[in-house]
Amino acid sequence: MPSDPDKLVAKHASLTHSELMKVLSHVQRNQGDWVLHTLMVEGCSVPFKFKRKSEYQSLKGARVNMTYYPTQESVAGIDLDIMKVVRIKRG
Repeated sequence: MPSDPDKLVAKHASLTHSELMKVLSHVQRNQGDWVLHTLMVEGCSVPFKFKRKSEYQSLKGARVNMTYYPTQESVAGIDLDIMKVVRIKRG
């Protein structure tokens, strides 16, 4: 039986699954009722973002498995590339 990320990637062609990515920076900011998490990972210059209801312990220096897709976010009229995280687990 395929694992959860395998099922997600098979169902949605735009998703990418990466394993054991090293987190260089992890920032958590309150955004209304949600906490916005932003990760920078080794070997990638694009931020990975996801929202959760509560803060988590810092992932800085940890290895994580992530399922994500590329998208764009407009900040002050400038379009920036980001990766929207669908699933994240410690590796």
